[in-house]
Parts: sequence; structure tokens; C-alpha cells
Amino acid sequence: MMESIRVENLSKRYLLGQRNQETMLRERIVNFLKHPFASAGSTGDILWALKNVSFSIREGEVVGVIGRNGAGKSTLLKILSKITYPTSGRVKVHGRVASLLEVGTGFHEELTGRENIYLNGSILGMKKKEVDEKLDEIVEFSGVERFIDTPIKRYSSGMRLRLGFAVAAHLDPDVLIIDEVLAVGDAVFQKKCLSLMEDLREGGRTVLFVSHNMAAVENLCSRGIWIDSGSIREDGPAQRVISSYMSTFANTQQASSDLEDTRSRGGTGEIRYTGIAFLGADGNPQPLTRSGDSLRIRFYYRAIKPIPYPSFGFRLNTELGTLVTDTSTWHHCLDFPELPAGDGYLDLEIDSLNLLPGRYYFSLWLTGVGGVVYDAVEHCACLEIELANVYRSGRSIDARFGIVYFPQRWNLDGMKAERLTRAEINAES
Repeated sequence: MMESIRVENLSKRYLLGQRNQETMLRERIVNFLKHPFASAGSTGDILWALKNVSFSIREGEVVGVIGRNGAGKSTLLKILSKITYPTSGRVKVHGRVASLLEVGTGFHEELTGRENIYLNGSILGMKKKEVDEKLDEIVEFSGVERFIDTPIKRYSSGMRLRLGFAVAAHLDPDVLIIDEVLAVGDAVFQKKCLSLMEDLREGGRTVLFVSHNMAAVENLCSRGIWIDSGSIREDGPAQRVISSYMSTFANTQQASSDLEDTRSRGGTGEIRYTGIAFLGADGNPQPLTRSGDSLRIRFYYRAIKPIPYPSFGFRLNTELGTLVTDTSTWHHCLDFPELPAGDGYLDLEIDSLNLLPGRYYFSLWLTGVGGVVYDAVEHCACLEIELANVYRSGRSIDARFGIVYFPQRWNLDGMKAERLTRAEINAES
């Protein structure tokens, strides 16, 4: 079977705070117009987004690319999609390449949805007749029939994503490159995306799929590539690579976690999380948490200046990346007109934690007015939930029964058959 993608000693360097020398021509023109007097030879801090990356992908393979934020995954996909150039190394991609790297990538703002479909088809080298044959299927899949003749600039981010994925997947690409398509969109659309990618896999198309949803990667991909700090950490069967990747989070703490020295984080830094702790109702550290226990989660922070209307939030995911909840102070209408500078903490109190046994990971974020991101820390703390007799039946439930359990009771008043308790049955026998 022939190779669909070959990458040899690929490296990409960025000069932080300076104009990048390896950008495309259009980027050079924009940079020149923005900074006409900047020195082309000026130097700044060097960031190697990728360094000596090599791999090959056979025709028809579906490969999942995983890794933390900032590991270099998106840079790799941009180079494969010819959006940017590498600093060194070689890339060979055979056949038509369709990519969906960001919401609305490849769309012209002033053109309608219909016109953008034809534009993308022409970029892929397709004739108008070929696009005509796919048009109805694309529009139906995207669910934007009512707005197909409306300029893209009036689309919401969800509409852009749905149309972008429909175009990328339906215009007969030989190689489909997808970056976090499951991060946006509702559950119904995500299910459609996964189903379509399964069809592409069965049809022998090459798919490169980047996602933080480990369950989706394991289900769709036979092979995984783990990128860490710009280099390939592991390349092999998807299940094995995912297991190795997730094991790196196992060292994140139980009862408390110090986040002050965490480097893999985003945001402006004007206010940061400095720690997270799991406490009991009495305020003392709680190293062991069982299904149904009460729990107090304490979030420590430090603000270097007064912050207007900050929102404290977190996501909780399973080991395989399935989202359990995404919540924040904003959801509770807890508005702080101005948070003073300095250290502080706030507590989230949970009366009964209805998670089933397993390992769960916290990702924290701090945002502000206008969508500004002050802090974003991924998989920074681990919470282990242990078995408990939640139904008071003497029969424990574990991870085989799902992610959560619901407080519940059975009412047998409507049953006509004579009911015997376990004690009565034992007594008669």
C-alpha cells in the first residue's frame, strides 16, 4: 500500500515577539504593512514548535494525533495543509487534501455559504459538475439550508463549523485533516461527524484526526501519534499510545495540587490559579472520596492587579477525555465588579458527588470581559473516586455502569405478584 503522507525531519521555529521569517508570502505582506520599519534580521526568543519530526502514513490509515495544548499538533497540521512553511525538513502529501483546522478556515467572509462550497471545490481541483453532484448532500449534512445563500460573515461559529466540516468531508478528499472538530457543536452534530469519519475510514480515505477526546480517538483510529513539546513521544497502536499519554496525568495530585510552577498554561497571567484542594465538609484535606460523598473544592488564585468581572470555571473529564461537566461562577450569576489584587480562594461545595468510581481530571480557566482569557490550565489535578454502597443494598456499582449514578428508588406498588423480602425468602427456605 502506497504512502499518503511522509514527513522527514520536520522542524518549525518561531521568533517570539518578532516577525517570523518562514511565513507564506501573504503573511509577509501583512506583516510588512503592520510593521514597515521592523528589522528582518532582528532576533527574539526562539520557540521550536516542532523539532525533527518524522513519520509516514499509509493510504487509508486513520491516525489520531494527541498531546497537550501547545505541544505542536496544530502547527503540524498547518504545515501538512500548506498554510505555513516548515523551517526545515520535507513533507510529501499525495492527492487532494481537505482540512478543517479552525472554525471557518477557508471561507471568504463576503461570499454566501453556497458560493464558498464552490470556492472550496475549485481549490481542491474539482470541476463545477463534481461540486453540483455533492451540493445537496453537503447542505443537508451541515443543517444550514435556510442560510445557504446568506454571506458567511453572518453565520454563527456553530454554523461555520458544520458547513466547514461538511465541505471538507464531502468533496472527495484523498486526505482529510481535522483539528478538534468535536470541541465545538452540539452532541447531535458531533455524532454525525464521528459517523461520517467512520465511513471515510471504511472507504479507504486517509484521515488525520486531532482531538482531546480520547474515547473518540480510540474508537476511530487504529494508530496514534503522541506529540510532546514539538517532538514525537510515541507512535503506535492507538490504545497503547493513549494509555501512555494518560499515564502522565496520573502524577497529578489527590488531596491538593500546587499550580504556581505549572508551565503548560495559557492566558494573559493577570490573574492565575495557584492551587486546588479537595476538602471534606469540615474543611480538612480529603485524600479519599467515594461515590456519594460530600466534597468541597477549593480554588486558590493570585491577581497581580484589580480584575473586573472575572469568571472562575473548570471542566471535568474522564480518563478518556469524555466531558462530565463544564461550569463556572458565571453560570451561577456570581459577578464580581472588581476583584482586588492579591491572593485569595473560593470554594465549590457539592452535597453529594454522584460520580461512579474512576479517575477524573480537572482543567481550569479564568476569563473576563470581552472574552479575555486570564488563565487556562489543562489536566492539572486528578480526583480519584472510590467504590461506595450508594444504594444501601450491599451491592457496589463501579465504572462498568457508566460515569454517574442518579439518586433513585423503585416503587413496587403496581406489581400484582406477591412480594417477598430477602429475609422472608431466607426464612422460608
